[in-house]
Amino acid sequence: MNRQVIRSLRLWLVVCTSFAAGTALAYPGGTPSYQTDVAPFCASCHSSRSADYLAGAGDRAEQETQERKHIAVILSGEKGYAKLSENDRNTLADQIRALDEASTVAVEAPESVAAGQTFQVTVRVTGGAGPVVGVGLVDAAHRWYARPAASAGWMIAAPPKIFGSDGVAQTEWLNRRPESMGRNISFVNVAGISSDAAMKKWASARVVYTLRAPAAAGSYPLAASYWYGTEKSSVLGYTTNSMGRKEVRGGFGGGSGRILFSDVLQIEVK
Repeated sequence: MNRQVIRSLRLWLVVCTSFAAGTALAYPGGTPSYQTDVAPFCASCHSSRSADYLAGAGDRAEQETQERKHIAVILSGEKGYAKLSENDRNTLADQIRALDEASTVAVEAPESVAAGQTFQVTVRVTGGAGPVVGVGLVDAAHRWYARPAASAGWMIAAPPKIFGSDGVAQTEWLNRRPESMGRNISFVNVAGISSDAAMKKWASARVVYTLRAPAAAGSYPLAASYWYGTEKSSVLGYTTNSMGRKEVRGGFGGGSGRILFSDVLQIEVK
């Protein structure tokens, strides 16, 4: 094997290793490298909290629900769950179901606003395993068809204000986006999230957005989307790598993440 081939193979290994490491960090630990608007189609590795989130997709919709895509895999002992006893798999499934039940998202906004008016919208979330969750504003409760809120006419008029479980404002994640490009985006990461499914202790957080209403009168949709993980809320749900970091037991594509939507509001612009 000549030197050129050896150098090429080494380069290929470096690229693959870097991609794998970046992928592992980007989703189970939030999206540290992406400070931009995001829609829920990006989360193909997540499970849906409702089949309605894939309305029109036929059998695929049910296959994407947490019971089919995630819990069933745990109970059958596939993937990384094979190392757990049957009793531990049942316990993990029950703990994750409890976390799902406790994980909520709600959006608070006025029923009507004046055309061009600037106003605030608050998104409140509970649950989620942490250490990071994602929160965004969209125009529909659908994983494939939802768009960022700006697509429906809602301008994000100022940088969102992020508050973790301790109520303290968070700026580190958003400040990674160059200020010259504007930090008025509709998707954020919330850090410092930690739920304990065994103890039934659930995290909470809120994000306050400043929106500007469309210039034309009409009824406009607005909803909140919530990206959260489950397995790190249970000692049975993760392993620890050589660097001391928690890794979800089901792996990157194991379906342990979740997508949840708030009710879709119809706000009247007058």
